[in-house]
Amino acid sequence: MLNLYVAQSSASSRKARAWLKGHNIEFKERNINSNPLSADEVKKLLRLTENGSEDIISTRSNIYKKLNLNLDDLSVSQLVSLVVKYPDLIKRPIIFDENRIEVGFNEEEIRRFLPRSVREAELRELESQMIG
Repeated sequence: MLNLYVAQSSASSRKARAWLKGHNIEFKERNINSNPLSADEVKKLLRLTENGSEDIISTRSNIYKKLNLNLDDLSVSQLVSLVVKYPDLIKRPIIFDENRIEVGFNEEEIRRFLPRSVREAELRELESQMIG
């Protein structure tokens, strides 16, 4: 099952939701401001990232600046505790399943969550347009 973590005020979150609905992809949505993540959930997200905390932490967020954080100075447990306490530290939307994660809304990158059969059909259509 696909998960979508959003913030109410996030335009990117609204775009991601609309894109998933428009492509008939089932997902479970969660507003992480009103329903914050547990430490285990934050660790799961970190395990899915390629670059760790820099993939999911919003260094431009007001709370990041207010706390005067430096990601390099934090242990994983300190980082996880901060994210649990301050959900606004996390970039949104976050779209993920058991194996993949996409942070933010990027129309090219989100396509990886389309079923393989749909992606293959689109590729065949593109190839036939290029040949014909």
